[in-house]
Amino acid sequence: MFEAIASHWSTLILVLSLAMAALGIVHAIMTKEDVRAATGWVGVMLLSPFIGAIIYAIAGINRIRRATISAMRPSPDAAARHDRDVALEALINAEFGQRFTGLKTLGDRVARRPLTSGNTIAVLKTGDEAYMAMCRAIDAAQRSVLLETYIFDNDAVGALFVQSLGSAVKRGVTVRVLIDAVGVRYSVPSILKQLREADVTVDLFNGNIVMGLRLPYANLRTHRKILVVDGAVAFTGGMNIRKGFSAEFAGSDSSRDTHFQVTGPVVADLFSVAAEDWRFANNEALRDGPWQVERAAPPPGQPVLVRAVASGPDASNETNLKLLMGAFSVARKSIRIMSPYFLPDREFISALTTAGRRGVEIDIVVPAVNNLFLVDHAMTAQFDQVLKHYCRVWRHEGSFDHSKLMAIDGVWAYVGSSNLDARSLRLNFEIDMEVLDKNFAAEIDARIAAAISTAQPVTLETLKARPFVIRVFDRLLWLGSPYL
Repeated sequence: MFEAIASHWSTLILVLSLAMAALGIVHAIMTKEDVRAATGWVGVMLLSPFIGAIIYAIAGINRIRRATISAMRPSPDAAARHDRDVALEALINAEFGQRFTGLKTLGDRVARRPLTSGNTIAVLKTGDEAYMAMCRAIDAAQRSVLLETYIFDNDAVGALFVQSLGSAVKRGVTVRVLIDAVGVRYSVPSILKQLREADVTVDLFNGNIVMGLRLPYANLRTHRKILVVDGAVAFTGGMNIRKGFSAEFAGSDSSRDTHFQVTGPVVADLFSVAAEDWRFANNEALRDGPWQVERAAPPPGQPVLVRAVASGPDASNETNLKLLMGAFSVARKSIRIMSPYFLPDREFISALTTAGRRGVEIDIVVPAVNNLFLVDHAMTAQFDQVLKHYCRVWRHEGSFDHSKLMAIDGVWAYVGSSNLDARSLRLNFEIDMEVLDKNFAAEIDARIAAAISTAQPVTLETLKARPFVIRVFDRLLWLGSPYL
C-alpha cells in the first residue's frame, strides 16, 4: 500500500488539490452575495487549486455564526409594537416629514433594534472629557459594569480604567470586560495582566485557535466601543482607551475623537449588543440580577429618537451600509461627513454622488495628516471619484481626528464606531447610533463645520498636479483598499 502511494504521490496530490478547489468553488458560489467576491475567489482557486483552497478556508469563509440573545427587557407583543410604531411614525411625519418616516421603515427592516423615543444623548468632545465621564460612571456603579472595546492600551489612561474597574469589583459590582484580540495587542505587554490582578473578569473577542495556530481570526474584529453601567447609562462612539487621545497625558498634540453618553431605552439595546458579544466570547449569558436594565422615566421636552445600529459579518452584515445609502436617498439640502478613513466601495460612492447630482450639498472631511500612511494614500487615489460628481472634500488641519460623524439636512445624524471603508462596512463588528433630533444634528453639523473652517479643499487640479509616480503609488495601494 505504501509503495503504491509512494509511486503515485504526485497523482494523489493533484486529485486532492482539485477536490479541495472544487469544494471551495462550490462553497464560494453558493454563499457569496457579491459576484465580484465570488468571482475573485473562484479565480484564485482555479489558478492555484491547493494553495488557493487553503487561503479561502482561512480568509474567505465567514465563520461567525452566532446565536442571538434578545435585549435584556421584555419584548412587547405584536399589538403593542404596532401601536408604538404608529405613534412614532405620526410623530416623525409631523416633525420631520414623510421621507424620514420612510427612513424609519428602512431601519426597522435592516436593523434588529427599533428606533426608540425618550432618550438623552450628550456629546463628549475630547478624550479627557470622555474618559473622566466614563470612569466617574464606573466609580458610581452599584450593580454592574459591561465594557467592550477595540483597543485597551497598557498606558496611563488604561491604568485609570483598571483602577476604576478594580475598585468596582471590590465594592461587589459585577464587572465584565471584552477586548478585541487584535486591539489588545496594540500595547506590549497587554493590559490583561493588570485587569486580572485587579480581579476583573476579562476575555478576548475572537482570540480563538485557527488551523492549529494560536492567532486571532484577525480579519473579523470587534471595533465596537460600548460601556453600560447599572443598565441605566451607556457610552459609545469612536473612543478607544489609550493615552494618545488625552491632552493630560499626550499633551497639546493629542489626537481627537468624539464619544457619547446616553440614557433611555437605547441603553437596553446597546447592552444587548455587548452582551451578545460577551456570550459569543465567553459563553456566559448576562441575564437578570445585576444585569437588569432600568426603565427610566422619559425626560421632559421633545423626545430624542435614537436607534442602536449593530453591524458585523453575521446576521447584521452591512446594516450600516444599507442604512447610510437609504439616508443619502432622502437628503434634500446637505450631507456632511467626517471620517478618519474614507475608502467606501463603488455602491456607496454611487449613492453619495447621486445625491450630489440631485443638488444636495455634500462635504467630506478627512484629516490633513493621517495616522495610517497606506490608508491615507489609498483614499487620496479615490477622491477624484467624488470630486467629479458635485462633492467637496476637505483636509482639516491640526491634530488627527478619529471622529466618525454624519449629519443630513440638519435633522438626522449617524455617529459611532464605523469608519467609511470596506473593513467597517463589511468585516468589523461595529456599533453606531441613528439619531433623529434637530438639536443633536445641529451640534454634529457645527462640529463638522468647525473642522471645515480650518481645512484645505482637495481639488481635481491639486490631485493631478502631484508627481506621476506618487499617483501611481496611490492607485496601487487603492487596489488593496478592501484589506487595509
